[in-house]
Amino acid sequence: MRDDFSRAAACYDEAAVLAREVGERMAARLDFIKIAPRCVADVGCATGDGIRELRRRYPDALPLAVDFARPMLLAVKSRASLMQRLRGKAPRLVNADVRALPFKAGSVDLVWSNLMLHWLDDPLPAFRELHRVLAVGGLLTFAMLGPDTLKELRTAGATGLRRFADMHDIGDMLVAAGFADPVMDMEMITFDYRRPRQLLADQRHLGVRDGLLGRMGWRDWRRVLAGWNRHASFEIVHGHAWQGEAKVAADGRAIVRFVR
Repeated sequence: MRDDFSRAAACYDEAAVLAREVGERMAARLDFIKIAPRCVADVGCATGDGIRELRRRYPDALPLAVDFARPMLLAVKSRASLMQRLRGKAPRLVNADVRALPFKAGSVDLVWSNLMLHWLDDPLPAFRELHRVLAVGGLLTFAMLGPDTLKELRTAGATGLRRFADMHDIGDMLVAAGFADPVMDMEMITFDYRRPRQLLADQRHLGVRDGLLGRMGWRDWRRVLAGWNRHASFEIVHGHAWQGEAKVAADGRAIVRFVR
């Protein structure tokens, strides 16, 4: 999907209504969390709404904008003001895969990821990598698509839609990756489309049409869209978890701490 996301950079913002809405809800959740990070990272940053929100909230923290599609990072760079660049406050751009981040262990205090992790066939390696780069006491906050996403299209006969993990499985992955106190919840966000083809156009502009909807032929899509009620529901799985003290060493031995 890297090429799809790269091509979508120029038109992403005009179709990213869901990502902006989810980002606002993620930001509101940070109002209830006390944290003073020295380094923040938006992983899967797209054109940078998340890292700009983190910069606003934590102006003294080093901001890292991470994406595996280089054109997305160029869009982040273009939105930084001249003053930010002169003062060294513009986001640092990092072209990397979430499963192999070029950061030292324990070097990041807050990781934000908005609607990216569900594109991985198996998110567990990504969670392990995020656990590695977070400092003790660091926070991971994220949103992913859940299994009831676009249930209306399935009802109308769409085949090949991507299947997403439910929040219980995601919570289990967080524990398996070493995170402490994971908190999961979900909500549904529904859009009404006046024109059926607009849904397909939006997903194409986001660079996720084939990844989300599969590769049905146009004749099949005509049949599905004819029976579709024009509602498009997206199940949003919210999660956050903390990086606690390590309980297992890199070689697999249990770590036992004695307190005097």
